[in-house]
Amino acid sequence: MTKINEFLIMGLKEKNMIEIYYSDTCPYCKKVLNFLNENNIKHIAKDVSIPENYDKLMELGKISQVPFMSDPENNVVMYESDKIIEYAIKQRNKDV
Repeated sequence: MTKINEFLIMGLKEKNMIEIYYSDTCPYCKKVLNFLNENNIKHIAKDVSIPENYDKLMELGKISQVPFMSDPENNVVMYESDKIIEYAIKQRNKDV
């Protein structure tokens, strides 16, 4: 995902959007982002190579590890790609 896409997505933030902190070099991040995109699950992708995003990752999660998900609406944070995908599916099904 490019930084331009990230800023476009941020500009379209809607209620109940999860935030995914990722690195372009992380295969588990790609797994999560591909799943979210292929299943039209709204999210905000935050590249941790941008210092503000990395700082927020450390503030929320306390560990320098990606992928990391934050759902500020429900006060939920988590690591691990499979858990993030499972959570995203549950949240999407709640909204349907």
